[in-house]
Amino acid sequence: MGTGSDMYRQQILDHYKNPRNYGELEDPTFSHVGENPMCGDEIRMDVVLDETDDGATIEQVAFSGDGCAISQASASMLTSTLQGKTVDELLSMERDDVTDMLGVDISPMRIKCAVLAEKVAQDGAEIYRGDADGEKTTIED
Repeated sequence: MGTGSDMYRQQILDHYKNPRNYGELEDPTFSHVGENPMCGDEIRMDVVLDETDDGATIEQVAFSGDGCAISQASASMLTSTLQGKTVDELLSMERDDVTDMLGVDISPMRIKCAVLAEKVAQDGAEIYRGDADGEKTTIED
């Protein structure tokens, strides 16, 4: 465990204790809720889009909910990362994008905690586009 790993752990703790973009947006373009029943994490993602002829760009994003340090820190970091990205960029994100953002190795048992916010935001975007139903996101095996 080197100094770099300690730095990322401190960053995760900081985002957990002082989450960025925490709360609900007053008039979001779309909102979606998801849960990880194995851990009890639950996250709501609110997104405001700036829609133009060229597509939709994420103008504002916020999260709310409860959960473990990894899920809450990941959601906090993700909200900062998503602002200014297109919906297509959000939908193209993969698990590795989130684990790289966190900067530490995530155990197989905690990976669902780490990717919950990403999955909730992606599912919300797909529902908004009409590509999916409006069911609550549940991270399962």
